[in-house]
Parts: sequence; C-alpha cells; structure tokens
Amino acid sequence: MFKFFQLHESAILWLSGLSVVTFIGTLAIIPLLVARIPADYFANDKRRQPPWAAHHPFVRGILLFAKNLAGYVFILAGILMLVLPGQGLLTILIGLMLLDFPGKFRLQKWLVTRPTVLKSVNWLRKRAKRTPLNLDF
Repeated sequence: MFKFFQLHESAILWLSGLSVVTFIGTLAIIPLLVARIPADYFANDKRRQPPWAAHHPFVRGILLFAKNLAGYVFILAGILMLVLPGQGLLTILIGLMLLDFPGKFRLQKWLVTRPTVLKSVNWLRKRAKRTPLNLDF
C-alpha cells in the first residue's frame, strides 16, 4: 500500500488539493446559490428561461456546453472525493444540478421538499435576508 502512494504521490497531492479547494468553494458558493433561487421557483411546474436564452444560438451552445462540462467535472471530483478527503456527495449533487437532463426539475423539486433539505435551505435563505421558498403546488 505504501508503495502505491510513493508511485502516485503527485496525483494524490493534486487530488487532495482539488478536494480542499472544492470543500472551501462549496462552503462559500452554496449559500450564495441558495439565496439566489427565486422564492417561487418551485411553486409551479413552469420552468423559467435560463439567463442565456436570449443570446445568439452559438453563444447559448457554448454556455450550455461549459455548464455541462463543469457539471461533469464536479461529478468526477465528487466520485474521487468519496475515497479522498472532501465533500464527495455534496460535490456530486452540485454536478448533477449543473447538468441538463430530462427530469432534472422534478428531481430538484423532490429534493427540496424533503423536510431536512427544506429546513436547511430556508435557514441559509434567512441568513441571507431572503424569504423562505414557497412550495405551494
């Protein structure tokens, strides 16, 4: 086992560094993202247009590609963090939220309606002086 670490020392150091950066990043970014969710985002099934919907189709494609690529990178980093130090499951969840796939909104809505998740989300929103999420269906 020790020989494995000696052979892969630089890769382990890079992954550990990525793990620390991602952990600190999630502590800073998650509250900001939760505060930016509109209070009525989950109140109805009609989806809002993404901010880049009005851009030229080429620009939209580039932005969508970059967002999905970031999602895949977060998922890969999260999988690695399951065996390395870091917030593996949280990082995988962030990656899934960045990806575009059928049923994503239903998954998000299901997750946020879990009592512990909703309590945590509304606690973060209260600290940011935002109104709680409105889940009236």
